[in-house]
Parts: sequence; structure tokens; C-alpha cells
Amino acid sequence: MAEILTFIVVPALYLVLLALYLFVAPLIAVLRGAALVSELLWRYVQLLHGVLRLRTPEFVTVPPYRPADELAHRNYFSGPAVRDLRQLLTQGRRLYVRSVEDAYRRVTDRQFTAPTVHRAASIPYGLTLCLGLGIGAAVTLPLWGVLFAVQALGVGLLTVGARLTALALRGTDRAVMALRGLPRGMLCPSCFERVPHPAYDCPNPSCRRRHTDIRPGTFGLFRRRCACDRRIPTLLLFMSRDARLAGHCAHEHCGKPMNPDAGHMPELVLPLVGGRAAGKTQLMAAMVKSLEDTAADGGPAVRLADPESTAAQQVLNEVLEIRGHTRPTQKTLPRAHSFVLGDGRAERLVHVFDTAGERFVNREETDALRYVRAARTFVFVLDPMAVDAFWTRLTPERPTVDGTLASTVDPEDVFSPSVQTVHTMGKRLDKARLAVAVSKRDLLAGQPALLPDPPDDSDAIRTWLRERLGLRNLVRAMDLEFGEVRFFCTAAVADERGRVDPSIGVFVEWCLRG
Repeated sequence: MAEILTFIVVPALYLVLLALYLFVAPLIAVLRGAALVSELLWRYVQLLHGVLRLRTPEFVTVPPYRPADELAHRNYFSGPAVRDLRQLLTQGRRLYVRSVEDAYRRVTDRQFTAPTVHRAASIPYGLTLCLGLGIGAAVTLPLWGVLFAVQALGVGLLTVGARLTALALRGTDRAVMALRGLPRGMLCPSCFERVPHPAYDCPNPSCRRRHTDIRPGTFGLFRRRCACDRRIPTLLLFMSRDARLAGHCAHEHCGKPMNPDAGHMPELVLPLVGGRAAGKTQLMAAMVKSLEDTAADGGPAVRLADPESTAAQQVLNEVLEIRGHTRPTQKTLPRAHSFVLGDGRAERLVHVFDTAGERFVNREETDALRYVRAARTFVFVLDPMAVDAFWTRLTPERPTVDGTLASTVDPEDVFSPSVQTVHTMGKRLDKARLAVAVSKRDLLAGQPALLPDPPDDSDAIRTWLRERLGLRNLVRAMDLEFGEVRFFCTAAVADERGRVDPSIGVFVEWCLRG
């Protein structure tokens, strides 16, 4: 009887129970597979959070996307996003294999190696769980693939969007610069070249890395993040008046500081042309001083644009007030004497260039004066005492005049090579204006016979130069070369109250018109 129970009844009963179990086994397998799918999806979300946000060492498999030679962190969609995809793909593959292996290992240990129930029950149950794990692993793989593909598609679309945004911002910046009259960029006051995009130093005092091109692109759209983590605006549009960066010329041969206001307003270039000791430097000083006097009387505001111009003007103002004479301009290339005129939308950055008179005589020297290409108004400083006829034709009327203050270069010897140089630079003078400043009126103020009559009338000055000083050819050349010519008789001096001679105000108003 015992043998019947052992070998017939029990096996039969076991087979019946096993058959019954087969009806619920698929449900168990599906539930285990669903549990594995949920577990793997949750781990993928954790992995995504770690790679994209936490960025702790355990989630980093690719070095940070900032080579040692780069001064700034890249825009996320210009490299780091693809790097994160690579990390996600690598770590996701490892996580998938490890998670599935761990699940199978647990089932093996609990159901096959060291079961807590009889093997007759643990083995079928273990096989069911293994089947469920296989189903879950097979289902999870395409789900992960879909999630990764969606993220890759999003990165691709956002990358395209970022690049289009960068192009749009650059186009906006170029349009704004064109509206400001700077389609080719701003003028460097030291090398006289146009600078489309200055180089900027990081505003962090402990960093000072120089960024050569901060425009929207690889290293940021609206803000660039320096290697020191300091944020830098990418466009002049994003720089407020109080947060303007110190720009530098981007040309390799220069690299000198530019005006802080460069690019934020229209620019006006005003070259002073004249022979040695013709009075250019003193006229330049009087021009700025006249604008300061006008601003004090309620006229347009004026301020020096950079420390170099401020320091130079302070010295020149003292010379004007004591009615002294400035030192001869050095032969080295000048830095522009720059000031900002007006306020609000009417602001203009004015560059006045005072170049040594020797450079206007030698063709090889004038070739370096590239700033004339940006000028629409030219100033020719004419010293009447440099003309021989001043001393010969006017001999009967000539009072005692200090000849040591006269220029040593005939005006015609300055004008001709200067005009030729401007032509070789591709500048059309028929569209430009010329202001002829007859200088040193103050030295002749006590002798009306030595001045045109009236001294403030352009036509009278023209006639005086042609008839009395014999400069017919020079005046005719001026009229032929320039679209508009105006003559002024100027006295670059200040009275005892420190106010500049009124002749300077009329002259400056015409030069800065428009």
C-alpha cells in the first residue's frame, strides 16, 4: 500500500497540481515580467537624472566637453548634449545587462541553488519566473530604444533651434550695427582698422581671459560662460551702460583697448590735415572745449570717451587757458581723441585724429593713415603765415608778427599728397565735405588788414585766400576734389573766463552737422 501511494498516487496528484499550476503560470510570468519592466524603466529615469543633472562621478564616463585650450564652456547643444547621449547609451547598456543578470541570479539562488521549499515546487516556480524575466527583458529593450530615440530627436531639434537662434541673433546684431552706421564694425582708435567684433576680457578680476569672439554660437547664445564660470553677454545689445565690457582690437598687430562706447552708437571720424605747426592740436583742444562750454550753457552733453582722451584734454585745456602753445605732435601714429556727443538715442562717438604734419608730406607716411577711409568730413588746417604771400604781398600792412609760430610747410605741399593718398585708399571725396580752418586768427586780431573782410564769411575767406594769399590753385583743387567746401577763420584760444573763442563754436557745429 505504501508503494502504491509513493509511486502512483503522489505522482498522479503532483501531475494534477502541476497541470493546475500551468493555468496560473502565465499570469505569474507576465507579472514578473511587468515588474522587471517597471524596475528597468525606473532605473533608466534615475540614470537620465544622474547624467543630465547630478553629473556625479558615477555618472561620468566621458571627460567634460571643454578642451584645455578653450576659454569658455560650450553651449549645451554644441557638443555636451551629444556627449550626454553617448554617456546615456554606454551606461544604459551596462545598466540593462547588470539589472537583468541580477534578476536572474536572484531567481537562481532562491529557487534552484538554495530553495526554501521543496524543489518539486521551487523548480516550476523558478522556471516561470525565468520566463517572466525573459519576457520583461525583451519588452524593455525596445522601450529603452524608443526613449533614447526620443531624446536623441529632441537633442537634434534643439541643436538646430540653437543654431538658428544664434544666426538670428547675429543677424539682429548686424542689422543694429548697420542702423548705427557701422556695417563694417567699429573703428579702432589705435590702428584705424574696422573691428566687426572686438575681443573682450573676462570681467572677473582674478581671471582676465581674453575672448576673441563672444558672438552667439558654440560658446553660448545669450550669455557666454567663461572657464572661470563668469557670465559674459554675447552681444552689444545685451550690455547695459553700466555693464559694458572693456573691448580690445581683434587684429593681431594691435590688440589695444577700444572705447567702452564703441559699437553702442554711431561713430563720426574727423581727420585733421595740416602741416607741421599749423595749429591742429590746439584746434582739436578748442573744439572739445567749445563743446564743453556749449553743454554748460544747456546744449548737447559731451564727455570724453576714454581715459587717454580725458588726460590729454585736461592738459590741453590748461594750455588754452594760459594762451600757450601745444608741443608739436609726435610723428608716431596718433590715438584718436574721442568723445561722446549728445545723450540717449542722439549719442554719437566722435574720433578726432591729430596726426603729425610730417606724415602729410611723405607719401610713405600718409599710407598709414587708414582712418580717412571712414571719414565723411575732413578738416584742413591752413596756417596763413606758412604762405610766402603773407609776408610779401601784405608787407605794407604787416605789423609785428611772431614768425617763429608759423608752420614750415606750404599748405599746397600738404593738401596734394594727402588727397592722393585718400584716393589710393578707395575713398570718394566727391561725396565728402571739407572744412578749411584758417588758423591763428588770434595772432592777427589786432590787424584787421591781415584778415578777410568779414572774417566770419566763407566766401570772403575764399576770396582772401585766392586774391591776397595767391592760393588760387589750392582753392580750386579743394572745390574739384570735395563735394562741399566751407572756409572758417579760427582762433584756438580761451579768454580769461576759460571760454573758447566764438569762431570755434561755428566751426565745430558745421563739422558735426548730420
